[in-house]
Amino acid sequence: MDPEGVTGDRPAAAESDVLLSDGSTVHIRPIRPDDGAAIIAMHAQFSERTRYLRYFSPYPRIPERDLFRFVNVDHRDREALVVMSGGRAIAVGRYDRLAPESAEAEVAFVVADAYQGRGIGSVLLEHLAEHARVAGIIRFVAEVLPVNSGMLRVFADAGYQIQRQYADGVVHLEFPIGPTEQSVAVQHRREQFTEAASIARLLSPGSVAVYGARRDGTGVGAAVLRNLASFGGAVHDVHSGQSLSGAADLALIAVPAESVPAAVADAAAGGVAGAVVFSAGFAEAGPAGAVAERDLVAQVRAAGIRLIGPNCLGIANTDPAVRLNATLAPVLPPRGRVGFFCQSGVLGVALLAEADRRGLGLSSFVSAGNRADVSGNDLLQYWQDDPATDVVMLYLETFGNPRKFTRLARRLGRHKPIVAVANLRRRAAPGAVAGASDPGPTGLRFGLGPEPIPGPEPDFRPEPIPAPEPDLGPEPDPGPEPDGGELLARAGVIRVDTVAEMFDVGVLLAGQPLPAGARVGIVTNSSALSVLAVGACAAAGLGVTARSDVGPRADPARFAEAMATAMADPRVDALVVACAPPPPVDAAETARFRQHIADLAGRDKPVVATLVTAGPESGGRISGVPQYPSVEEAVRALGRVARYAAWRREPAGTVPDLSIGQTRPGAPPDELLAAYGIPVVASTTARDVDSALAAAERFGYPVALKLADPEVRHRIDLGAVRLDLANAAVVRTAYEELTRLSLTGPADEPAGPWPAATAEAATEGTGIAGAGTGRVEVIVQPMVAPGVSCVIEALQHPSFGPVIGFGPGGVTGELLGDRAWRAVPLTDRDAAGLVREPRASALLFGHRGARSVRVAALEELLLRAARLIDDHPEVRRLSLNPVLARPDGISVLHASVHYGQSGYRPDTGPRRLR
Repeated sequence: MDPEGVTGDRPAAAESDVLLSDGSTVHIRPIRPDDGAAIIAMHAQFSERTRYLRYFSPYPRIPERDLFRFVNVDHRDREALVVMSGGRAIAVGRYDRLAPESAEAEVAFVVADAYQGRGIGSVLLEHLAEHARVAGIIRFVAEVLPVNSGMLRVFADAGYQIQRQYADGVVHLEFPIGPTEQSVAVQHRREQFTEAASIARLLSPGSVAVYGARRDGTGVGAAVLRNLASFGGAVHDVHSGQSLSGAADLALIAVPAESVPAAVADAAAGGVAGAVVFSAGFAEAGPAGAVAERDLVAQVRAAGIRLIGPNCLGIANTDPAVRLNATLAPVLPPRGRVGFFCQSGVLGVALLAEADRRGLGLSSFVSAGNRADVSGNDLLQYWQDDPATDVVMLYLETFGNPRKFTRLARRLGRHKPIVAVANLRRRAAPGAVAGASDPGPTGLRFGLGPEPIPGPEPDFRPEPIPAPEPDLGPEPDPGPEPDGGELLARAGVIRVDTVAEMFDVGVLLAGQPLPAGARVGIVTNSSALSVLAVGACAAAGLGVTARSDVGPRADPARFAEAMATAMADPRVDALVVACAPPPPVDAAETARFRQHIADLAGRDKPVVATLVTAGPESGGRISGVPQYPSVEEAVRALGRVARYAAWRREPAGTVPDLSIGQTRPGAPPDELLAAYGIPVVASTTARDVDSALAAAERFGYPVALKLADPEVRHRIDLGAVRLDLANAAVVRTAYEELTRLSLTGPADEPAGPWPAATAEAATEGTGIAGAGTGRVEVIVQPMVAPGVSCVIEALQHPSFGPVIGFGPGGVTGELLGDRAWRAVPLTDRDAAGLVREPRASALLFGHRGARSVRVAALEELLLRAARLIDDHPEVRRLSLNPVLARPDGISVLHASVHYGQSGYRPDTGPRRLR
């Protein structure tokens, strides 16, 4: 630090693009010494009132000394963030530490008059608080004039615990800046509002400009122009080399990739709020395209514009007041109440065609292509409060921000169903998406869809023992991994395997109520269809409580009577109708069957139907009742909806406010675990018998010895663990036996202890440190009371972000995959479900006369482990194995903390665009 207290610039990672309340974007970054001219220009635009409210005086000009201090900060004791829009400074926020090494700092803001009322002050406060916390500041103070109601509201509405005092004509405010449940909730509400506002500007433009089209031409631009024929606003076609005459709200850009920046610049000059870029040749085309795409994002955000694409199909809004078909699909499905998002451009055309064939009405549609800016999460924010949308359908090829997706899905799914086809097999490289040059997943046919997608590649009583020594060695075999479909279901998402299933579920949700339970009534006139329906219900987790087979000769009236009886049955939550009109098939009689089924629409119980006829009537709807080609497809869709309805009936739960200690950056595992209240029974690694004996004496007898190798340290069945060693003699004997232990052994003999003469050969390649030398590494640990062995695993999942799993300990639990998983953050309800979901969980609740363990302690341990993995993205995996659960509490015998690359994690910290 030089004598003036100035250091170098803050890293570029401290810069962020953010959304304002009107849906526009601005850029926030640390101030730089070369910002002097921009600050002077901004100050010159302030009204006299703004200057007075900020500086408590007229302050007509900035003196040179003040300007130097404004733009030169040390980014620790003094920080200043400048907000940029269109290359101009429009706001500044700063804090100044009150005294050297003080934990308090004074904070202040000023916003240009033209930008006041757009939420800049609140987002500046969030970012300044994050910078201050990194610098060790825990409390802000502020001095505000009583007439400055806007600034007082910024502080009051932030969700912090504010203390106020009025003295000498000034309001003095003090508040801690650590995140609280209320401050995070406020932040999320503002995030939802701003992101929804930005999408609303895209989907409801008053006028559009099409770049790259002539009204009498061909190609993508001409197709877009033709599809806008029904649009209710003005349409401007901007030819190559020309500029937009006048103004427009939305730019539709279909020019070669190299010409896109010029088109965006022209559209920005015309005041557009958003741009849809159909053009390919960006990130999907390779490294050079990825660079061009990043430059494009920087350009649109600097102009305050949101971007759909590039390499996309377009957007649509069926609202009669808008009638926007800004897509490459010539015909849209009818107006309805389903919001539809997909990534792929080529596939998007087929998806819209299938929705139209099924009679599935849409409220709005977005194909995001490369998702360089706008993503599915933005649409979830928009659809949450969109009165025109009741159901959301997603075709996802990758998860851009998995933690945020899970959070939004949990919230939205509580009142609007989300149906998703999600590729959980792999995570694509950045920018590698299916689009105009990518036909999408192979085998994607509406009758079959892609092959089924498997899961992805997964009150405390601390012991009075010294601090633990958690393992930092090579990461062991992780064992069972989480099932992606299950994780989505637990977040309230109806995850399906194929596009066909997505539409099967979508048409059911679009026109039918949710079932009140999983009890099903079946009405059919075919014993074969009845048998198929019963089997399908069992596979879908539905129970058949009423079954009526009226026989193949029953007329439509008799069939209608049976359906009415089933619908009135209080034991029935949903009705499955399977009808095969008797031969010879008569068109008029078939129509009567269809009409009676249609009469069931609008009731308080959902109905799914299969009408076995030839021709187009085999799919779609029967006037409000979804019809399926087969009874199995009908029941499968009903089963998925019933499971979702059960999730929605469950209480949402809350994320408990746990007491967490302070941790310093790069803290060792034992310090990290202690800060999060995770007590681990102490242990020491011994490399010879003398050090093992010394450790045993230090801990006090009895002790346990186990091989230090992470693959076998818990394998009692292999002789790798010796328990209840009561004195030095038995410790010495146990150590000698462990030095002779082989995990491989001769091929014709079982694994186990081997004579010393064969120890070296038998243990070769086992990975046991010191094997065959008489100096094997062992872990020495004091004995604790026995209990039920459990495992807790928390990890950073490539598709879902941080997740946590729980299951029985031991090899059997791993082999059977008996482990339950939840996405983080973990609620109290999630923790309770994790403990009870594994098949072996009965062991915790008094199986065969045993006493129940202290389940509340297990649940709290899960909550603390989940909080740790959520707070620390550099922790790639946390393993607590084994955890012994007893009636009087728990003991964590071993903890492994595996670190990886650290960095910024989306969906944490202040609001920012990815």
